[in-house]
Amino acid sequence: MLKPQKNFLITGFLNGYIAWIIRRHFKKVHFNTPDFDSNQSILLIANHCSWWDGFILYHINRLYFKKNFHTMVLEETMQKVGIFKYLGGFSVAKNSKQVLEALSFAAGLLNDVNNMVVIFPQGKLHSNFVDEVGFEKGVFRIAAQAKPDFQYVFAASFTENFEHKKPSVFCSLTVFHSNDFTTLEELRKAYQQHYMAAKTTQTNITI
Repeated sequence: MLKPQKNFLITGFLNGYIAWIIRRHFKKVHFNTPDFDSNQSILLIANHCSWWDGFILYHINRLYFKKNFHTMVLEETMQKVGIFKYLGGFSVAKNSKQVLEALSFAAGLLNDVNNMVVIFPQGKLHSNFVDEVGFEKGVFRIAAQAKPDFQYVFAASFTENFEHKKPSVFCSLTVFHSNDFTTLEELRKAYQQHYMAAKTTQTNITI
């Protein structure tokens, strides 16, 4: 398993670089600012529709939540894109014993109030406007192993151009306490409701 590496010089450079490439490629990143407890860690659950997803959430975290960012990345991707380890990436190799190690590592991160762990429960890239967001079991295993004083943040992101040459990102965020869900199915249904509400709002936009 590949774990995050701390290098303040490299991370500082990447922070500026990510902000720059987002400004270069996107008209704007829109997101709401829900109330959250700064004294609790965050398990952020998001839909996965593009290469940009992790960078967009990293950017939102730096602007608003201001936590130490971590995200689970496929091992082959971590090996190809070395910078991920300086952005809080840690690897998982599917269909191997390493999965349990990665889930345990993620749960341990949530025991530090300064941390955010980002999980894309679909496991693969899907269309920006699918009707249902699938959940693999790992996300709830992380929650079950962590201490019960973290908070969930649900993120549903959509990318559209409308009248502009550059696309904009629209990210809807909602906060829940860890005790709000006792099963994977409860968590999945709650995220699905959040996602569909955000999708309905998005598809009702007219210019």
